[in-house]
Amino acid sequence: MTVSVLSADEAAAACRKVMHLTQDYAVCSFDPAASDIRVFHRGRDGRPYGGFENLLRDLRQEGDTLEFAMNGGMYESDLTSVGLLVTDGIERKAIDRGHSWGNFYLKPNGVFFLKDGRAGVLETEAYVDAAIKPDFATQSGPMLVIDGALHPAFLPQSDSLQIRNGVGVAKDGEAVFAISLEPVRFHDFATLFRDQLDCANALFLDGSISSLFAPAMNRYDNTHPMGPIIAVTREIPGS
Repeated sequence: MTVSVLSADEAAAACRKVMHLTQDYAVCSFDPAASDIRVFHRGRDGRPYGGFENLLRDLRQEGDTLEFAMNGGMYESDLTSVGLLVTDGIERKAIDRGHSWGNFYLKPNGVFFLKDGRAGVLETEAYVDAAIKPDFATQSGPMLVIDGALHPAFLPQSDSLQIRNGVGVAKDGEAVFAISLEPVRFHDFATLFRDQLDCANALFLDGSISSLFAPAMNRYDNTHPMGPIIAVTREIPGS
């Protein structure tokens, strides 16, 4: 098992409350070279975790614990991922380049991936063209920010307000995760990543089911079933 070199104090300092355009967000940033960031889906029993509690149980049996977790992409009714899912270097579901309805297919959509201690977010077609063989990856949509530009479908005065969560990669290489603490529109959520969190590329993960596990912020959301989970783990001292 990969062991994080992130200390408990560093993990606690990674999360903070950020105000943007009068709205509050929980933001957690991690250096992928110094943190054990992974995408999880199925537990030791072969079934989707469905939530943080089951993931935490499995990790503790292996001598690890959770420092941070967030729902990591859209899923079908059986909790399988809608699009690409890679865990431990194995492709569990192929990338989806199709067209349909819903946020996932509001093109361009994209992929969050981890490879050799680096994190990335790429628009789906750019990801395919790059022929990346990731250690972990999850596909979702829409993209929030694409090479510094907001997704063209976002409206500054939209009346569609939801709790939303997403992920971006800052210029310093940190993976940056954010969840709104109140309902927000896509446009404002995207500008948070671009203008305040310094992310040239950012990806929407989900809306009304958005959930966060961040002990440093006293957050342990476990009210919705979920498919893929992005998490930062740490070895339990003495285990």
